[in-house]
Amino acid sequence: MAEKITTHRQLKVYQKAFDAAIKIYEATQIFPREEMYSLSDQIRRSSRSVCMNLAEAWRKRRYQAAFIAKLSDSEGEAAETQVSLEFAVHHGYIDVEVARELYREYEDIIGTIVGMINHPETWIIQKR
Repeated sequence: MAEKITTHRQLKVYQKAFDAAIKIYEATQIFPREEMYSLSDQIRRSSRSVCMNLAEAWRKRRYQAAFIAKLSDSEGEAAETQVSLEFAVHHGYIDVEVARELYREYEDIIGTIVGMINHPETWIIQKR
């Protein structure tokens, strides 16, 4: 029997998103200084926001619409992170293979989030 999930930290998708955000932070350490307040900052914020929105969605599971809205925000932030990775590759700021792996990780994260959006009944707290 699977262990009951009691906190957002136990969600595999949250764990993957958190790990990916750490990798993004580490990868952006070598971005040029002139990108500090633009691409570096943006990709770091969007990658972290995936996690933050997942945590917020978890706490809003009493209300299906709010739960789905926060998951949708998380999905959007993950897609934004992917676009930032594309810009980083285009400008030669990040190794292509590192970016590909991160992009794939975000594809997996997005897939899980979409699954949660499509089947909220699995996650929301049922009223008694």
